[in-house]
Amino acid sequence: MTLAKERDVPAAARGRISARVPQSVQEHLQQAADLTGATLNQFVVQAALDAAEKVLARERSLLLSDEEARRFCQLLDHPSEPNAALRGAHERYSARKVPHAGTDSTFEFDA
Repeated sequence: MTLAKERDVPAAARGRISARVPQSVQEHLQQAADLTGATLNQFVVQAALDAAEKVLARERSLLLSDEEARRFCQLLDHPSEPNAALRGAHERYSARKVPHAGTDSTFEFDA
């Protein structure tokens, strides 16, 4: 998401972020904002948003070595037999599962 898209958000749907920083940090950020033609607030928000996107992208991906990828695919193609704990979990799941016509839920919950 970019700040251009954010400008279209109604004021009531916006949040507020504030930060106290040393004067030297503020001046440094202001110089960078001036060089890009953005306000200080625009610059800081866009920089934080860019950093957040990088963190989220990194955390949502899984990097495997060639050997790890081969092993992962092998396990998908030839899964292990379920152990006692998994069989028990499946039995408990199946025992609680009940159809509820007209709802998205397939479980009966205690009130």
